[in-house]
Amino acid sequence: MAGASIEATLELWASSLRDVKARLRSLFTQERVAASAGLFLDGLLGDERRKTGWMRAEAAGDPGPWRQQAILGRGRWNADDLRDMVRDYALETLADDDAVLVIDETGFLKQGKASCGVGRQYTGSAGKITNCQIGVFGCYVSQRGYAFIDRALYLPKAWTDDPTRMTAAHVPAKTSFATKTALACAMIERTIAAKVPFGWVAADSVYGVGAVETVLRRAGKGYVLGVSSDHSVHSWGKARPIAGTAGAIAQDLPASDWTRLSAGEGTKGARLHCERLSLTINVRSMTGPIWSWPTSMPPNMVAAILA
Repeated sequence: MAGASIEATLELWASSLRDVKARLRSLFTQERVAASAGLFLDGLLGDERRKTGWMRAEAAGDPGPWRQQAILGRGRWNADDLRDMVRDYALETLADDDAVLVIDETGFLKQGKASCGVGRQYTGSAGKITNCQIGVFGCYVSQRGYAFIDRALYLPKAWTDDPTRMTAAHVPAKTSFATKTALACAMIERTIAAKVPFGWVAADSVYGVGAVETVLRRAGKGYVLGVSSDHSVHSWGKARPIAGTAGAIAQDLPASDWTRLSAGEGTKGARLHCERLSLTINVRSMTGPIWSWPTSMPPNMVAAILA
């Protein structure tokens, strides 16, 4: 908002926040619970570095964290309905037929054993196997910006094979084990069923071959999926034939075929990635023309995917 006064900017933020709270009202059967949810949202947007129940309660003016905790624990409302609200709200600003749905997982480091889905597993957040929860997320990326529109908690077999533990964590009774790939497929199918406009899906090698590719091909969606270094690759109809494993092909490429891009500033400076972008990478959509990456993809979309 270049040129806008501080007062006008703050009022716009306040008005937008009131609009969001009004949308959330339909999730709750009682006004007091909806009010507590609004205060909970205020706390999440606050400047406290740690969002504990006591800190959120203090920010809301409550004598203790019980109301805040009730929203997450004892309150009866549908989290999937909230997910859909967030998706629709984001699309009001970001919708674009050429948007990219980025699928990726992240870890949440934990110390105890009671948090739902917690266990010793690999997470890129720590760069090692450690005690954490894993969530699979869907991020909508277009020329207008980007936002998370879907999420799913990964439950290891150590959880799904332990009914007592599942019951103690209030996991729905019919929940069974699902791989990260299966969660991603369900996420893509939900996005398509909701008629979300997008043309492409990007994901790393966890989702790069098999079920995700099959879902996208059947839906007629383009995709840029990572593969492991030992994945076999073959070109067709090219003046410069390519065949072999992905790792060997990458090693044989000359330095001139690579371009270093920044995915934004990190705590240690620019987050640089080497991408084979100086050569045209042609990806055929099942329903559309040849698409050349990155010439038809805006830089901010490339950065968001790399991030």
